[in-house]
Amino acid sequence: MTAPLFFVSADQLAGAAVGSELLLDGPEGRHGATVKRIGVGEQVLLTDGVGHRADAVVEGVGVGTLRLRLQAITLEQQPDSRFILIQALAKGDRDELAIEAATELGVDEVVAWQAARSIVIWRGERAVRSLRKWQSIVLAATKQSRRTRIPLVSGPADQVAVMARIEAAALALVLHEDAQVALAGLALPQSGDVLVIVGPEGGVAADELSAFVAAGAVAVRLGPHVLRSSSAGPAALAVMSAAGRWR
Repeated sequence: MTAPLFFVSADQLAGAAVGSELLLDGPEGRHGATVKRIGVGEQVLLTDGVGHRADAVVEGVGVGTLRLRLQAITLEQQPDSRFILIQALAKGDRDELAIEAATELGVDEVVAWQAARSIVIWRGERAVRSLRKWQSIVLAATKQSRRTRIPLVSGPADQVAVMARIEAAALALVLHEDAQVALAGLALPQSGDVLVIVGPEGGVAADELSAFVAAGAVAVRLGPHVLRSSSAGPAALAVMSAAGRWR
């Protein structure tokens, strides 16, 4: 079984070296010592969320703390191309399911999109709370999948903001059931931002699709079946990763 992963601050790993000692305390220390009941001699993984990873062994357990000895420290390089999921707000927590799976599949950034057909609307305090919840979901999924980089989370973005992202991207893809271009056969750029735009339950509106294509996006399809808003983005990321990152 893969060793459990815990988050530490960048300062804790910045000056660390193999063989040095590190005290895991705070919420992560309590989770390891009290909730997971990790014992002396067990292996754990540490990350600062920006690419550094440390393998460590537990040498002591305190009240809500783990005393660790670092065994290896590595830096995971950021891929030259960044996968960005622009996920439309959707009802029934489908958008939350989408960003959770997308994080596990290696997305580098998720953007909440207030689409024309989104039934869910983020405004005022609700927008603040909802964005925090998305950040929490992404953080938990990062931990579960043992990633060393926490994806960025932003939004809500309107149509104009999405168009600006499209214009600045190396490639922008709009998932649409009537598209003639298959994502599986599309060549992906070796560097720059690659956007995947997913609509809500009712799909991307016609005027949105026209505006996005005019800004430089390409409408693509995944296959012969229509996927839910919760699964379309993760499926696209899996296809894209299989074409490059997973080889």
